[in-house]
Parts: sequence; structure tokens; C-alpha cells
Amino acid sequence: MNPRQNISSGTPWEAKVGYSRAVRVRNHIWVAGTTASDASGAVVAVGNAGEQTRYILQKVERALAETGASLRDVVRTRLYVTNIADWQAVGSVHGEFFGDIRPASTMVEVAKLVDPQHLVEIEVDAFVGADLSE
Repeated sequence: MNPRQNISSGTPWEAKVGYSRAVRVRNHIWVAGTTASDASGAVVAVGNAGEQTRYILQKVERALAETGASLRDVVRTRLYVTNIADWQAVGSVHGEFFGDIRPASTMVEVAKLVDPQHLVEIEVDAFVGADLSE
């Protein structure tokens, strides 16, 4: 295996900005800040922070799968919200995905994200082999 694996979601922003959706180096995977935009760039679940979180975590799950990892390998999540009052909606969905995994997690309020309709952005760090329950 190549020591570095870059995963692309195919969006035009990756080449323009110079980033990958995810990067795997050996057993470590970093998933870039992910928002609720579909492949065409349209924002999904406008006005609904909980549903944006669900969409984002599904995208993250797909990116991890492309690296050979899963949500069970996630050791850290960072959640950026534009309105901290949405913490329960965002946290509830995060709990649906990570309730049994329990990664270290941070949620902070930020003034803005790239698109004003984005309410949430999530970064994930994973370590293949972190799930020792097998």
C-alpha cells in the first residue's frame, strides 16, 4: 500500500482549493471539514442543523469506507455550528452515529461557514485498529 492515500469526493473545490476529502497515512485517517453540500454544490436540508449533521456523517462514513475504515475507527470529531442553540439537534444525531463508539469530541460555535446556508461542518480523525471490541 502507498504510504499516503488521498480520497476525493469529486467536487471541483478540491482541485481549486488544494485539498482531499480524506487522507490516509498508514493507520491514520483525517477527514476534511465536511458540510451538507451534494455533489453539485447544492446545500442539503437548508435550515435544519440536525438533518445537515446526518447528511454530513453519512458523507464522512463513505469517505472512511474508501480508505478501508469505518465509523468504529473514529477517535475524534470536531463539530462547528453557526448557532450553538442547535447543539441538542446536532448532538443527538452525532449520538446516533457514535453513541457506542464515543470518540473525543468538540463542538464550537463559529461566526460563518463557506455558504451561509451551512449550519454545521464536521472534521473526523480515525485510527484503523481503534475498534478493539472485535
